Amino acid sequence: MEGVVLMAVLTDQQRKFYETTLQVTKQEINDLKEQIEEELAKVKDRISELQNAINASKQMYAAACSRLGVPNDLDDEEGGGQG
Repeated sequence: MEGVVLMAVLTDQQRKFYETTLQVTKQEINDLKEQIEEELAKVKDRISELQNAINASKQMYAAACSRLGVPNDLDDEEGGGQG
């Protein structure tokens, strides 16, 4: 009997229990996936904020180097600093 799934005989109460379990757990999984997407969006926003802060600081650093007439040692890091 290859390929045939043998099912135990279930009472109506057992069948109802398992059907409810399927519905509830499927909804839980969908809710968790949605929460993951929300958290991921927050992380991406925070990373973007931090990258913007780095870029602003690098601009200030470059300006200070220019005013002091010293080489900008950050120009060599990360391919020019656009990271």
